[in-house]
Amino acid sequence: MIAGMADTTDRLPDFPRDFLWGVSTAAHQIEGAVDVRKPSVWDLFTAERGNVRDGSTAEVACDHVARYREDVALMRELGVGAYRFSISWPRVQSPGGLDFYDRLVDELCAQGIRPVPTLFHWDLPADLDWLERDTASRFADHVAVVADRLGDRVTKWITLNEPAEHTLLGHALGTHAPGKKLLFDALPVAHHQLLAHGLAARALRAAGVRDIGIANSHGPTWQASADPADAEAAEFYDVILNRLFSDPLILGTYPEGLAELMPGDVAADLEIISRDTLDWYGINYYQPTKVGAPGGPEEDATEFSGISLPPGLPFSVQEIEGYPVTDFGWPVVPEALTELLVGFRERYGDRLPPVMITENGCAYEGVDDQERIAYLDGHLRALHKAMEAGVDVRGYFVWSLMDNFEWAEGYTKRFGLVHVDYDTQARTPKASYHWLRDALRANRP
Repeated sequence: MIAGMADTTDRLPDFPRDFLWGVSTAAHQIEGAVDVRKPSVWDLFTAERGNVRDGSTAEVACDHVARYREDVALMRELGVGAYRFSISWPRVQSPGGLDFYDRLVDELCAQGIRPVPTLFHWDLPADLDWLERDTASRFADHVAVVADRLGDRVTKWITLNEPAEHTLLGHALGTHAPGKKLLFDALPVAHHQLLAHGLAARALRAAGVRDIGIANSHGPTWQASADPADAEAAEFYDVILNRLFSDPLILGTYPEGLAELMPGDVAADLEIISRDTLDWYGINYYQPTKVGAPGGPEEDATEFSGISLPPGLPFSVQEIEGYPVTDFGWPVVPEALTELLVGFRERYGDRLPPVMITENGCAYEGVDDQERIAYLDGHLRALHKAMEAGVDVRGYFVWSLMDNFEWAEGYTKRFGLVHVDYDTQARTPKASYHWLRDALRANRP
């Protein structure tokens, strides 16, 4: 058997009967209907030529605003218990924008599917900026409005999605919206997003919510060798991409040396960020990263998730060999999910809240997507091993329900369990959809 691939002929191990199974999407990637909402930073970014690989926009995307009932029916047939979607802040700012989410939540509840909204998934209103502290307060106001409207039916909430990627790709490297290239001067963006989480949690608590999480992206950092220079580079990378976003939330502190780089009264902000803001911790997992010391001038430009990194960084990202790769070029390493979760438990101990896997998935072409089946099978077995090792995992959300607008990749990468024909908007469940449906039925006899 190829390393990283699973034998999918055996039945999956049994998960707890109350384990929450779900699928995930994001507003900008699927909704369409951009003409009836205010613009976001992603609307401005995609309008500039060269920012998106295929020159596309999310103007129509999957037309989910018009077709949400069809999409909810697909979830019902799949047999998931929850739908993680995001609420577009610019849409909420627009006349009638919350009405769509009202209808969506009603439809989900009618079909027995738990709505799990994410309150920010990168589509910042175009007139706001995460470099400004006030944006965190504005976000809390937005959250209060949404909770007031939907809180009678929605009990489980996610504040932010992947602040690490939004900071790195959108503000440090400029490959995502809003396209800023600030490198380490982007650190205030990270702090203001974490502060936004804390203020949003306060707004949700005031609305009576007792089930709050965040969706942070994490992956194990593998040092390239035992050489001290590689170890130092890997530790730096791990701090910036992992612990910068987990330590403040779980421990109430920044990793050593980072607090003094953040704006404002950091000690007071950390109290807001960490005190009673999490009932569970969401992890988006895709791949481990192999990191070493920076090379010479000719070797300095490395890649992160297929994105070229500029020279001069204190680390290099290196290829992980010996594993199959997705259409994104990401290595398929299910056992790294076990490593990640057990590592979190060892690092944070009793301070670690219950965990939810809020995203896990892969990009592959085709409707007969046997590679995706092998990927999901392998990662679910790896997840179960982490649970056997004592990690308290309460749920798993596949990324994604359906093919969609994949940010700067446009429509060139397909992550869905359901194939979308972007010309006709026809939905076609893939082999992986049917596999997961049958696996969920077998897990709940």
